[in-house]
Amino acid sequence: MIVETNRFLGYPGRLSVPAGGRIAFHLSSAEAAAAVSVVRFRCADSDATGPGLKYTVLPSTIDGVHPFADQPIHPGSAAIVERCPQLAPIGAWSLGCYAWPTRLTDAPQALIGRWSDATSTGYLLEVGPAGLALRLGGAGGTAIIVATGVPLEERAWYWLSAAFDPASGRITLSQHRLAEGTRPAAEIERSFERPGPWALDSGGAFVIAARGVDDRLDRFAGHFDGKIEAPRVMAAAFGPAELQACTPRPRSGSLADGLAAFWDFSVGIDTVTAVDLSANRLDARLHQLPRRAATGVAWTGAVHDWRLAPAEYGAIHFHTDDLYDCGWRPTVTLDVPEDWRSGFYAVRIRLPADAANPATDVPVESFVPFFVTPAPGKPRAKLAIVASVATYLAYANSALRLYHVHFQGLTEHVLQLTMDDLYLQEHPELAQSTYDTHIDGSGRCYSSYLRPILNMRPRANPFNLVTDTHFTDWLDENGIDYDLVTDVELDREGVAALAPYRAVCTLSHPEYYSLAMMNALMAYQNGGGRHVCLGANSFYWRCAFHPAAPAALEVRRGMAGTRTWESQPGEVHLAGTGEPAALWRHSGFAPQKLIGVGFSAMLYDRPGHFVRTPGSDDPRAAFIVEGIAHGERIGDFGVRIGGAVGIEIDRLDHDLGTPPHALMIATSHGLGPGALPTPEEFRTMVHGLDGEQNALVRADMVFFETANGGAAFATGSISYVLSLSHEGYENNVSRLTRNVLDRFLDEEPFVLPETAA
Repeated sequence: MIVETNRFLGYPGRLSVPAGGRIAFHLSSAEAAAAVSVVRFRCADSDATGPGLKYTVLPSTIDGVHPFADQPIHPGSAAIVERCPQLAPIGAWSLGCYAWPTRLTDAPQALIGRWSDATSTGYLLEVGPAGLALRLGGAGGTAIIVATGVPLEERAWYWLSAAFDPASGRITLSQHRLAEGTRPAAEIERSFERPGPWALDSGGAFVIAARGVDDRLDRFAGHFDGKIEAPRVMAAAFGPAELQACTPRPRSGSLADGLAAFWDFSVGIDTVTAVDLSANRLDARLHQLPRRAATGVAWTGAVHDWRLAPAEYGAIHFHTDDLYDCGWRPTVTLDVPEDWRSGFYAVRIRLPADAANPATDVPVESFVPFFVTPAPGKPRAKLAIVASVATYLAYANSALRLYHVHFQGLTEHVLQLTMDDLYLQEHPELAQSTYDTHIDGSGRCYSSYLRPILNMRPRANPFNLVTDTHFTDWLDENGIDYDLVTDVELDREGVAALAPYRAVCTLSHPEYYSLAMMNALMAYQNGGGRHVCLGANSFYWRCAFHPAAPAALEVRRGMAGTRTWESQPGEVHLAGTGEPAALWRHSGFAPQKLIGVGFSAMLYDRPGHFVRTPGSDDPRAAFIVEGIAHGERIGDFGVRIGGAVGIEIDRLDHDLGTPPHALMIATSHGLGPGALPTPEEFRTMVHGLDGEQNALVRADMVFFETANGGAAFATGSISYVLSLSHEGYENNVSRLTRNVLDRFLDEEPFVLPETAA
């Protein structure tokens, strides 16, 4: 059934809320009003070949019709000094910065200045088709613009500056391209005479990488795409070389006379504040989270960790399409009852009962997801499932299907676009995923939940969250009680978030994990906990939530792994925490060390199934395979994919950390030439890399015991949970899963074999 899902959009103020807590929802629509209710999801997958959409409507304090407003989104990052009378020029002055443009267009892009479009007052240094330009407010609200007349080049460092003497009306512009490699420097200097009168005090904010539209502090124009470093303003008409030489460092002694402001972006790289080293202390607020820990003009390549040489990371990379927070007003606020079970929840939004949709006669229904976790200190079950919020965010609003030029060839089938795909194409202001690139071609390293996320809700693209609810559907079908926590709780609380539970299940695709999350799971397992990993491509990317912008996940792709973009050289360390990003495997913590298996391959053609291996005959594994015969095809069925081995798969590897006593219970069969290894799995391009010829391209089911009576079991495939509901839940995948959970929830401790002691 076709349902219109984008008439109403929204996001929660927090993604997870404990029972008894409060959560606000920021909603938007051109409709004047909508009917709101709260639902708890059992299955969020609307595919007619599976269990179908299943949810329960729960009475709540926000039930009813609420007024709506059409709330806009204003993407684009900048650095903003809100109150700065010291930057209203009196007498001669000069300003400048280093810049590395990454997307030059026919429209001018702002560098630094205090300007207002509404009144055409102030001053602004900008770049555009005419090269470096200075915009000045003139009498009668008429802007005066002078320019070098020579366009800049993309991805080259420049020193750009201007000096102005109102008394004489003399203006000097300097456009200096820095030397790089064998390419010499090139300098252009232009002088102009423009007598007054002038209107140089806009009365508004001083803005870096954008210009002010009016007196609002959440809306800007003329955003700059590229890096800016060391912007400064002098209360004197310095020449370009003299202004460039004024490079104070923190607490380095006296600063140059007449320095009105000097923002050193190498200070406080892990914050969202740009520090001003002048006596005026005009620190700037970073708006919409531009990328820090970016290499600057001083980067030598000798150091790749910004913490060791922050002076070499003095740049910030700004983008026209950066988005951290939509800034919408809250529409409704829910007080979650203390007796609500934890789980997958959503605010359901519909047209009011007395409203019709005559234009298409298609039902209108949208969902805004959130997660309810147990009340603090009040677990309700022995089993916990861990929702993969970091992974959901990494893929949030993925537009690869729209813009990745190889996507159709990659998937080896005709591309079918959804209504959500088309909506994203029409509304790029929603921002995209960490798999996508910015408008200037650089990779997106931040993804925030303070915006509508179209593919993280019921009826969305059937991946990640939607796939995960196949397991909650199976749990409810089998009468197995559970609590839900998210990996955000693991990140914030560590192992304490898991300590109350005898067993935990990570779901179909726990791909993105922070150091705190990894340590929490390892500590849980080593402390006697039992961990069932039901997915694959698990614990693959090292990432972190940004401490100063906690709604944002930060991802740096590095230069290895299955990736759609690469980090710039020297920009692999996370800005928020400083730790290296990229693959956990390359940080010495391959997923095999945690769950026995790690990423092996992606499947682009047909799925496979599992067959028992000799390891399943070990008495230690008897409980797992009870009722399943040798040679029996385990999971040669499943919703959408058609098999329990599909999408992405993991394998055992003792060299990467699979415990020596781990048992391979089953391995995959039936993979084809479209089963291809991940790049880190081979060192040289050779024939025979695919699933028909390469023994390393496979999915393995693995079990092993851990210290203090704990254990781990991994399925090694993302599509595994899509097989659970086959034949009314009566199938060998369902049976095997029930075998594992029954034993993992039993009080009897597991015993490490003597070979592991």
